[in-house]
Amino acid sequence: MGAAVCFGCAGIAFGPAFALVLFTVVAEPLRVIVLVAGAFFWLVSLLLASLIWFVSVRLSDREDAKLQYGLLIFGAAVSVLLQEAFRFAYFKLLKKADEGLATISEDGRSPISLRQMAYVSGLSFGIISGVFSVINILADSIGPGIVGIQGDSPYYFITSAFLTMALVLLHTFWGVIFFDACERRRYWRLGLVVASHLLTSGLTFLNPWYEASLVPIFIITLCTGLWAFFTAGGSFRNILKCLSCKQEDDSRVMMYSALQVPFED
Repeated sequence: MGAAVCFGCAGIAFGPAFALVLFTVVAEPLRVIVLVAGAFFWLVSLLLASLIWFVSVRLSDREDAKLQYGLLIFGAAVSVLLQEAFRFAYFKLLKKADEGLATISEDGRSPISLRQMAYVSGLSFGIISGVFSVINILADSIGPGIVGIQGDSPYYFITSAFLTMALVLLHTFWGVIFFDACERRRYWRLGLVVASHLLTSGLTFLNPWYEASLVPIFIITLCTGLWAFFTAGGSFRNILKCLSCKQEDDSRVMMYSALQVPFED
């Protein structure tokens, strides 16, 4: 039973991310490089946030429960701000790399667009963030023990899996919006991305009141996904075209007979 819970929750948490990597990333070497490098940037931000939180706890009164809870919220906020700071640093690095690739290419264009790098970098942030947030929970789900036997919620594991899935998707969407905002110098969008990230992290402190955290986070995920879709150039027309599975007829037909050289007499 424990193994079934572990693999089921892992499938919920990382199933969409695995599908995105499998169908949109692994076939392109440059996208794989962007994916791995993005995970490294996120890990560095986590390291710095952990150091700040560790030092603050060491310098504080450990017997004060309210103070320790406040430091935990402070650590989460610092972690979010550092993640977004390193996302910006990664944007600057990829921007330089994009210019360099365009310089050495034969046609003067980069083999990977900035929007593609934004999507892959956001996906990498989401995957590595999800791994670190749920790996210990998955390890505990194998057993021994039964969740809820002491009166706690029996939905702890599956709720954590859905929260991780939402976090992975949110990072992907935030990456697309963040890079576009940096490219177009629309700083109010950067503020909205950081604010939604802080709000999402803050909602997790409402657990184990899962109705108050899971539902708003998925609403934020849906709204952010639509925002990222339109930011990337999507439209309702494209959605309808995709759902109808119809191909547009190309009206630009070349009449080869009109291009034939007339026969000489």
